[in-house]
This record gives sequence, structure tokens and C-alpha cells, in this order.
Amino acid sequence: MDELSVAMKARDFIAKCGPLALPVSVDAYAAQVGGTVKQEVLQENEDAWSVRLSNGKYRICVNCAHDSRRQRFSVCHEVAHEVLGIAADHTSPRWSFARRPPGEIACDVFAAELLLPFKVFKPRVDAVDMNFAAISGLADEFDASLTSTGSRFATFSRELCAFVLSEGGKVRYCARSTSLRDARAWVRIGMELPSDSYSARVRAGVAVSGPEQAEPDQWFEDWERDGVFYEDVRHLGAWDQTLTLLWFDDEDLPPPRSERKRWEEETFGLRELDGKLPWPGKSKRRK
Repeated sequence: MDELSVAMKARDFIAKCGPLALPVSVDAYAAQVGGTVKQEVLQENEDAWSVRLSNGKYRICVNCAHDSRRQRFSVCHEVAHEVLGIAADHTSPRWSFARRPPGEIACDVFAAELLLPFKVFKPRVDAVDMNFAAISGLADEFDASLTSTGSRFATFSRELCAFVLSEGGKVRYCARSTSLRDARAWVRIGMELPSDSYSARVRAGVAVSGPEQAEPDQWFEDWERDGVFYEDVRHLGAWDQTLTLLWFDDEDLPPPRSERKRWEEETFGLRELDGKLPWPGKSKRRK
């Protein structure tokens, strides 16, 4: 099941739950599948579990030791298992993006759609500035994690931007806006954080000071375009995860350098005549 199919199923599910208020009620989502939410003491890395009881009720138990935003996501994730009919596979901790089973990824996509519904989230993305402060503000409004909010922020942005999650100094996930995908900007999963990047420095302990100008070819493979490029970052020390927001300050990017000459001729036309021939002066015509 691809991400678009999962997202559409989530939107259909949201429509059945009635009018939305912010932050959304995860209890209402649970109730829609006949479920109730209970906090319990679980193992440290266990987020939640769920079961359909003999009386038909669906019980969702979340880890009471986790913060409220993590619990909210866990509830939506368990609702996803029920709606999508995907059996749980919690062999790896949910916070880790290394070796995440496909079924769990699908449920994460569904859960993010429930917490940050497209219908109300997208207009807010279009209205805010491009930086991590804006993502933090949206995370507060929707009572969702920075990771979920940042991922959907980049996905739905009209700008040329990407949200990158690194774990242990290696890229594990990247969400790109449609315009950046069209520009063929590709961040390789598994690559090391660029050694002299803002993200690497923050991971090493440097304090965050706001967006910094960066070099796109540090991040994007085989990148041959110019443009004013920025990087903003947050580091989650508890999981050694680095969250990076990348974006161009340009509405349109020039073509790759290898195509620049043709692009300039098509855009600006032939250069003005200056009396100097652009070819060798000696005639090669037969007399």
C-alpha cells in the first residue's frame, strides 16, 4: 500500500468523525473504531498496544511514561492498525527509523494524517514563514511532534524545501515538497550528515542560532544548480536524532550548469552586437 493510498484512507476516516477542532481529539478517533484509550505502565521503548476484546470493544493502551504528544501519535497509530487491517510488528522501537517494517511505516503515515489533517494543516503551512520556528508553532497548535509536523510541512509546502531526519548522524528519512521533487533534488538515505554542515555542528553541541545559508550540493546528489539556499535545524539528544529543514529562497531555480548557456539564450535572446565575432576571424569559405 503506497503512501497516497494510506493518506486517502485516513482522510476518508477523518470525514466520518465529524467537525474538526484543534488540536484534534484522539479519543474521538479511537471511539470511531469502538475503542477506548487507557494509560498503563509499559516497557521503556514500548509505545502502545491494542486488542479487539471478546465484547467487540477495541482497547488501546499507551505508555504513561511518555509525553502527551508521543501518546497522541501512539493512539492514532493503533487506530491505523485497525482501520488498515495491518498486524502490529513492533520488533523495532517506533522512534527509530532504521529497519522500520513497511506496515508500521504505513500506520505512521495514517497517524500523521489524523493528527495534522490536510484540510486544516495545508492552509496554515501556506501562511507561515519558512523556518523551524514556524514548524514549532504549528506543532504546538496541533499538539504534535516536531518530526511529524516537519515532515508534513515540507510535503505540503509550495516552496522548494525538504525535511530531513538523521539518526546517529546518518540520514534515515527525507520529505520533499512537490517543487523540489520536480527539480530532482535527491537526499540519499543512509548518507552521513555533511561534516561541515549546520546540522552536524548542532549535533556536536553548537547552539542553534536560527537559519544559516548553506550549500545545496552538500545535501543533494549530483546537484548542478545555483540558488540561495538555507538550513535550519533542531537536535533531539534523547534519541540522537537531528531534524533539518532545507529550502531555497528562490521561487524558480536556474537549470543545471550544463544547460545554462542554452537557457540563457532562450531566456535573454542573443547578446548585443559589439563588433567582435564570436568565431575565428579568418574566413574558412572557399574563394
